[in-house]
Amino acid sequence: MTTTTTTAARARRFVNFGGTSLLLAWASFGVCAQTVPLGSAAGFGVIAGAAVTNTGPSVIFGDLGLSPNNASSVTGFTFSTPPGPGQVIGNTHFADGVALTAKNDALVAYNTLAGRACNATITGDLGGRTLTPGVYCSASTMGLTGTLTLDAQGNRDAVFIFQVGSALTTASASQVRMINSGQTCNVFWQIGSSATLGTGSSFAGNILASSSVTLTTGTSNSGRVIGFNGAVTLDSSNVTTCSGSVVPGAGSGAGAAVPTMSTWSLLASMIMLMGAALVALRRQACVAAQQRSI
Repeated sequence: MTTTTTTAARARRFVNFGGTSLLLAWASFGVCAQTVPLGSAAGFGVIAGAAVTNTGPSVIFGDLGLSPNNASSVTGFTFSTPPGPGQVIGNTHFADGVALTAKNDALVAYNTLAGRACNATITGDLGGRTLTPGVYCSASTMGLTGTLTLDAQGNRDAVFIFQVGSALTTASASQVRMINSGQTCNVFWQIGSSATLGTGSSFAGNILASSSVTLTTGTSNSGRVIGFNGAVTLDSSNVTTCSGSVVPGAGSGAGAAVPTMSTWSLLASMIMLMGAALVALRRQACVAAQQRSI
């Protein structure tokens, strides 16, 4: 009798432990910010409403879009009139349906970002901080002097959202650094007016600004740069769609994102493992009971 009770108790403890683990796992999924799809804007490095101007050997790794203005508002690139040194490693869309759709999709993302509940209010400068996944907000401006570290805590799908009431400004040589398996694809800057990245800044994340975005001399950004109503200005700057995204024009080969196990698949696997263990425990209890009856 003692053996049967002990084995049954083990089974109950396993079930209780498994149920608690499932609840904790589900809760951990729920507290993290969820990523925001960019739709057709995902393949664009730069989208602007009024103009895209460039000085120096800038490179955009991704498509370039302008809407509603046309190609005459794009200057400083190899295809411009007159031509300039800037390059686009992707397609260009000016005042066409593709650019308009991408801009509208980005606007949906902007509004979604603005509607996310704030987890922590930012006061003071972002420099010197290490932040974990979540939604960070400021009713007015945000500034960055030095280095901001984003710690994904080993979660490749970790999401960081910054809601900026008015302007975002970085000092010269500022840096946004991602650590512990995160992707710059999952960093979003929702900006109420304009963004200005200081000389030599190394920035990360998708910049969605209501007005304009200025990348000063020697800046780089791993993420899209979108100025809905104003201009995007580059000066010997590099813009890439972001780490972990699909390279424009690529299929399922080297440029594609690596698939990961979904939340539901992970939970299903956990339940199957728990069920198998429970069956094994019950089988042991039955064998023990049969041995005592002999």
